[in-house]
Amino acid sequence: MGYALRVDAHLQRRIAVEGLTFDVGRGAAAPRRIIDDVSFSVVAGGVFTVLGPSGSGKSTLLRCLNRLVEPSAGRVLLDGHDASELPVQELRRRVGMVFQTAALFDGNVLDNVLYGPRLREGRAGDGMARGAAGDADSACAQAEGLLRRVGLPAAFCDKPVTELSGGEAQRVSLARALANEPEVLMLDEPTAALDPTASQVIEDLLLQLAADTDLTFVFVTHNLAQARRIGDHGLLLVDGRVVDQGPLPAFLDDPAEDITRQFVEGRLQSGDAAQ
Repeated sequence: MGYALRVDAHLQRRIAVEGLTFDVGRGAAAPRRIIDDVSFSVVAGGVFTVLGPSGSGKSTLLRCLNRLVEPSAGRVLLDGHDASELPVQELRRRVGMVFQTAALFDGNVLDNVLYGPRLREGRAGDGMARGAAGDADSACAQAEGLLRRVGLPAAFCDKPVTELSGGEAQRVSLARALANEPEVLMLDEPTAALDPTASQVIEDLLLQLAADTDLTFVFVTHNLAQARRIGDHGLLLVDGRVVDQGPLPAFLDDPAEDITRQFVEGRLQSGDAAQ
């Protein structure tokens, strides 16, 4: 792995979001606004948590950051450079993504873990059969190292993805994202579909990565306890708007805004941000 050990970079902004807006039904008489003039920044090496009730626009916001959807207005800066001006493949390498449900490709674990590196080399889908023996050995060693990093045995390389449990599949998805050696890792409720034991494994892995590397995390969740455990800063998104933000856990334990208090107490209803 090519990760550097974490350095004291707490004052460096890795991501800056300025006036981000996303509408659906553009061109229609009344487009619907999903993300409404959102601005925030994420420091390098931090774990930034995006909180909010269901339907608040959290997943859409994450997809705008990685250009899986293009915002209607505003911009996203990565290390001070407009992300819209970066080649998409470069952006996807530098900003990895892990979804709520592991979206693995057909084949075995090895093919999934090394998909990104092979894509960059123009060999995606080739498997190992067409490579030289030395290349195959190197690929195996790389994949085994990534699997160990996410708590899976090297023997999983040859395992068909159809034989993986939900927690194992999510760890393979995480290893696949790490294979690109990203600078930022975005996670869209990666434990929501897992049982408590598997969820804890994923949380522990992320905390270890945060402690050992200079990776920057943007973590979407609606789980307050999880946000308190893993986040160091965060924001509350309601009806597509940032209604509060600050350091964690103080941001949630001592809310400055009434709407945050309502969310923490489970009393926040859809549409309350407009009131």
